[in-house]
Amino acid sequence: MAANPVRAAPRPAVTTAHQSPSSLDYYLVLPRPDDTDPTSAVAGLVVEEFTRERDHVSTGLDSAGWTPAAGWWSSAALSRSIRTVPDMVARVVPTSRAEAEGHYRTLGGGQLPDDTVLRSYFLVHQPIATAAPLRLGPAQPPAGWHERRVYRVLFAKDLHPDQVTSLRACWRTPVDATSASAASGHLEKGGDRFSWELRRVGHTRAWALDVTVLLGAAADDAVGSTLSDLTTVLRRHGLIPVTTERFS
Repeated sequence: MAANPVRAAPRPAVTTAHQSPSSLDYYLVLPRPDDTDPTSAVAGLVVEEFTRERDHVSTGLDSAGWTPAAGWWSSAALSRSIRTVPDMVARVVPTSRAEAEGHYRTLGGGQLPDDTVLRSYFLVHQPIATAAPLRLGPAQPPAGWHERRVYRVLFAKDLHPDQVTSLRACWRTPVDATSASAASGHLEKGGDRFSWELRRVGHTRAWALDVTVLLGAAADDAVGSTLSDLTTVLRRHGLIPVTTERFS
């Protein structure tokens, strides 16, 4: 799946009676289109995790790939290719840990290791450049709020019309919402107010989720969990997260 990977040393599969929900991101890699005799509907797996600043901006990405023939390996090129190389973008499908476990077992891997072991396969880190937040919108928050932030989460891949319809229903997007936004929503959580819009960017080659946060609480604990929840919803609809930026 990538050139010159760094191989991970073999480790025993971790077997536990119960595992908590995974914080890692899982992807299925489909066979190549020219594979006329694939042994499975899935060729391998990719597992990823973003590293972030305290204000939840992305600073890097760790990943590991697995195929039955090669085992576990890590490569910075892997993270880039599943977001930028059209052939790879088309072959990578976001999935849940539960589904990844099933395919891993079917492909002969046995029990999928737990998060701690999977992180030990992250041997090559992919840095993501960061900068001081740009100012987008008014500098001062509205009355009654002590801070205003704007985040943008960028995504690769595309959405089908039925997936957009599903998102609009999930987020209860008003039927008369602006056409510049494919889907939008809002909520109040932990004394903070969140509103967001999903739109095409980059000459329609990518998607961006713009999230405006009005902080009413002293801490920003709800920001990270809300950004994670929104990103998870979009992954479940087929998009691949690229980075999280902050504009204010």
